[in-house]
Amino acid sequence: MEINNPETVREVEEAFERYEIALMDNNVTVLDDSFWNNPRTIRYGGAENLYGYAAIQKFRAARTGGRFTRRIDRLVITTYGKDFATASLHHHPANAPGKVGRQMQTWVKMPDGWRIVAAHVSTIDDPD
Repeated sequence: MEINNPETVREVEEAFERYEIALMDNNVTVLDDSFWNNPRTIRYGGAENLYGYAAIQKFRAARTGGRFTRRIDRLVITTYGKDFATASLHHHPANAPGKVGRQMQTWVKMPDGWRIVAAHVSTIDDPD
């Protein structure tokens, strides 16, 4: 199995960037489209455990508020073969001084493109 095939890494970076822009703009359509539309899809958030695409979609639709901003410290994308990848992000959310955000996503290349099949979002106290 090839780890970090350059073409596959580029594809996942593009999918991740599309998701990131949508997250910053609260573009629910793109956020929904980024997740695999399947009951097996999971998203663990700061205060919620969402099982299945329908639950994730319902959560996104109910979210209120405007833009979300953060300073990204580190993004690690690792691809395994040509159809599987992880994205791990370390960031400082603008709306949570003294906190560090962590985001992990598992991406799979489906027939209609790269989709998140599992995600975890959390914050901790900034150790610095």
